[in-house]
Amino acid sequence: MISLLPLKTLQNVEFRNLLTGRFFIVLAFRMLATLLGWWVYQLTKDPFSIGLIGLSEVIPAVSCALYAGHVIDMNEKKRLLLICNYVYVFLISLLMIPAFLDVQLHFTGHEITYFIYGVIFFTGIARAFIGPIVPSMIPKIVKKVNLPSAITLNQATFLISSVCGHAAGGFLIGFFGVKWTLLVIVSLLLVASLFFWQLNQQFSEHKKDEIKVMESMREGISYIFKTKEILGALCLDMFAVLFGGAVAMIPVFATDILKSGAEGFGLLNAASDIGSMIIITTLSLVPLRKNQGKILLAVVAGFGVCIIGFGLSHYYWLSFMFLVLSGMLDGISVVIRGTIVQLKTPDHIRGRVLSVNSIFIMSSNEMGQFESGVMAKLLGVVRSVIFGGSMTVLIALIVGSTNSKLRKMQY
Repeated sequence: MISLLPLKTLQNVEFRNLLTGRFFIVLAFRMLATLLGWWVYQLTKDPFSIGLIGLSEVIPAVSCALYAGHVIDMNEKKRLLLICNYVYVFLISLLMIPAFLDVQLHFTGHEITYFIYGVIFFTGIARAFIGPIVPSMIPKIVKKVNLPSAITLNQATFLISSVCGHAAGGFLIGFFGVKWTLLVIVSLLLVASLFFWQLNQQFSEHKKDEIKVMESMREGISYIFKTKEILGALCLDMFAVLFGGAVAMIPVFATDILKSGAEGFGLLNAASDIGSMIIITTLSLVPLRKNQGKILLAVVAGFGVCIIGFGLSHYYWLSFMFLVLSGMLDGISVVIRGTIVQLKTPDHIRGRVLSVNSIFIMSSNEMGQFESGVMAKLLGVVRSVIFGGSMTVLIALIVGSTNSKLRKMQY
């Protein structure tokens, strides 16, 4: 049965502005991630250097995440969102210094990457705040009956912008080079801010001195550990993606194994998001009605199998299809996990719970990028990807056998 809730949800003008702003900001972030992986690998020719991009961002992001959740819950959210947006504009503009100036006349490729890592470190601090703000605003903008639909549309927007960002990043790098791609990224962030300005203010439900910082952070962590469905879903996200992060090694596969160049790299980098976009668009019209917990465990295990297939493939289009299928399975996982977290979290603690959620997400994505770099150094690129996919399957089996509440979860 086709659901009409997505159409009703999109009639909300403020929700459309939030999604449109998020579309442009995620588009910019995905283009930046694509650019950084390519740029750093071209400067160093070392897979480990790609892993250090993730590490340089995840350390400050995870370190600040709990405090960020407290700040989000205690302050006006629109203002915080705009501040984070403009901080990103400033920091990414700094990357234009080595891109536009011919610094390679005076510095080695490795020395330039140190500057890049330094800038990315500070974007990690901004990310700790901006990551939880948008999802924490959604329940105040849409009615509760429309919340599952809004979450699906939010994820669909994220994935559509991811696909466009990954693919456009590759094409722009191939045709115009790093420096002009950076200029486009900064422009997209400025466009995003125009839509965020249209949002209504969302003030805190707490008084300024009502809750102390440490007590506030402990409350968020405690709630997650008491709610087994949320804890299980977050553990699946963290450990499965941590080990199954084959996307981090795509610059190496595109350059050295599949010989596809910058344009082929952009499409390959977007493949998993293409799959996710297809399935999430489908789920927005035909939502999952039951057995969501069991489906979540099955698709995570299937995701791991696809990563193993990608690691074994030496044919471009076969590799592409494995990544598309992995994205479709991950898309189902993203919708189920996001809905579980939102439905199980009260409004007054939402910012802190979503900040802890962001720690799991950042740990899985950025630490997964670092883990991929380390394992590629130790085992070789192909073996590291196969190892990661195998561990993902194992994690799904362990969580499924130990967390009965998640396994039986339905909404």
